[in-house]
Amino acid sequence: QVQLVESGGGLVQAGGSLRLSCAASGGTFSSYAMGWFRQAPGKEREFVSAISKSGRNTYYADSVKGRFTISRDNARNTVYLQMNSLKAEDTAVYYCNARTSVPGATMVYWGQGTQVTVSS
Repeated sequence: QVQLVESGGGLVQAGGSLRLSCAASGGTFSSYAMGWFRQAPGKEREFVSAISKSGRNTYYADSVKGRFTISRDNARNTVYLQMNSLKAEDTAVYYCNARTSVPGATMVYWGQGTQVTVSS
């Protein structure tokens, strides 16, 4: 079982930057594809970004493409989300996600979330 702990959220002005971190424990980090999702008040949780096990492939939602960068450090069991040019609409709770495939199933784990608030 993988435990995920997010950090780095906070209050920032529009146009500012934040870097989120997600530290993983309890599993083999390099065997998990990692991702970030977010949920704003009154809205469904939505995909933000993902990165492959090796870090070679990255994926972004159109709404954050060009502003956010996902990366991972397999030696530190940590995935990062660098968020630049933040907008008020980026305000949400950001969740880290770990995903791996086992015979007959896909295992998915979630962190507890970290709040990001962007003031306009």
